[in-house]
Amino acid sequence: MRMRRKKNLDSRMEVCAERVTNILVKDRRFDADSAETMLDYTALFGNDNPVHLEIGCGKGGFICTVAARHPEVNFIAVEKYGNVLVTAMEHARQMGLFNIWFLWGDAEYLPRFLPPHSIEKLYLNFSTPFPKKRSAAHRLTHGHFLAVYRGLLTADASVEQKTDDRGFFQFSLEQFSQAGYTLQRVSLDLHADDYPDNVITEYEQKFIDQGLPIYRLEATP
Repeated sequence: MRMRRKKNLDSRMEVCAERVTNILVKDRRFDADSAETMLDYTALFGNDNPVHLEIGCGKGGFICTVAARHPEVNFIAVEKYGNVLVTAMEHARQMGLFNIWFLWGDAEYLPRFLPPHSIEKLYLNFSTPFPKKRSAAHRLTHGHFLAVYRGLLTADASVEQKTDDRGFFQFSLEQFSQAGYTLQRVSLDLHADDYPDNVITEYEQKFIDQGLPIYRLEATP
């Protein structure tokens, strides 16, 4: 079901417009020239701090928490749905966080906007699992996305994934392995393993309350 557009979305977006880049584009060629659209991190953040990326930031609970904890890191937060992105942007604005920059659009277009090999950590928190087999290519850990990430990540970068969906997690393990990533710190029950410094997302808390296990992995390209 298509999400209904909020009546006041445009006005709310306008208030936060100084911290977002719209990457919703009609041209679906991923190899198009990006010279005119490539982001300049130094210009955006006013420093040369390392950059971390979250794809699918939702309402911003995770990204705002880690950004507040780590002012020495710059964060790029990607979300395709304006209805939820605006809440994340408002949250960051209310907290006075200037080390987050938001991108409004799809992950597949990131190579047009993010400099190659510039991301030191990538977060994939509770991405849509797309359980039907015919929709597998839409999963953010599908091989074609992993190839995109490899072009964005630094040589010593890591990818951190969390999900409540066991089938999606198994798929992700297979895709990372097939793509040549090195898997480490794989957990089939994150909270039973008492992982340090875990930031609980909005979705994660719901699953914890239901007594469901959270699956987690780290992967390096």
